[in-house]
Order: sequence, then structure tokens, then C-alpha cells
Amino acid sequence: MEFFTLGVYNSTEKDFFSRLIKNKIDTFCDVRQRRGVRGAKYSFVNSKKLQLKLAELNIKYCHILDLAPTEGIRKLQKEIDIQKDELKTQRKELGNNFINEYKNLILKNFDFKDFLEKHNRSNSNRIVFFCVENYAKACHRSIVADELINQYKFKVTHL
Repeated sequence: MEFFTLGVYNSTEKDFFSRLIKNKIDTFCDVRQRRGVRGAKYSFVNSKKLQLKLAELNIKYCHILDLAPTEGIRKLQKEIDIQKDELKTQRKELGNNFINEYKNLILKNFDFKDFLEKHNRSNSNRIVFFCVENYAKACHRSIVADELINQYKFKVTHL
């Protein structure tokens, strides 16, 4: 198995789906709590539209709510963003409070072995973890990627 991460901010619909095709992604793991984005600019990643397009591309879709940060954890990052006067769409990294809470409340409770076994059985070879932020380090998907790298020795590419 090979792993990738992908965000949508600063992408066009064409560019977004081209990256999936170019990298031969066969499994798309949505790790958002809320699977929608406000406004028309990124409406193509709203759950229903996204799943229809992925089906057209023969890419399996899964929603992994257990890897989504809670409202309380997201609030910690929002407070940091306000202090830095930084928009979520411009963020380049996560704050330590967010990272620590995410690891303690979400990541340590996630069953990676079960996840890996399930995707191995379903012949998933090229799996992408998706959330909205442009920069992987500005998003919890980078923490998931770090776990796959450090604990399971997988290579992870940030698209």
C-alpha cells in the first residue's frame, strides 16, 4: 500500500481530480467531520458531488469519521488562527495544542491495524487521506500521515 494526502484549497476542480488520476489513487479516505465546504468555489468536494465523481473515476470512497477532529479540537486551532490573524485557507501549520489534543483524543483511539487489514482485503493500493487545507502540515491529515510513517513505516506523499 502507498499513502497520500490531499487538500482542496487553492485547487480547481480540474486540478484536484487530475492529481487523483495522475497518482493512480484507487481509494479516497475523507477524514473530515463535516463533508461540505461553503460556497460554490469548492462545491465539487461536497460529499454527494465528490462521491459521484469518484465513482465515475472508479475510485473507492470511504468516510473515516473516527479520524476527524472534534468540534472542541477544531476550536483550539481556530483560537490559534485568530491570534495569528490567519485564515484557515492560508494556514501553513497546526498549533501544538491542536496536535496534542488530536493525538490524545483521536489518534491513540484509532485502530490502524484494522484499517490496514480492511484496505488490504479490499485491494486498496494507493490510498489518499483528504481534508480541505492546502498545506498538509496545516491539517490533521499530516498527523495521520506521520503515524503511518513512524509506526508502520509507510511512505506518504503529500499531493
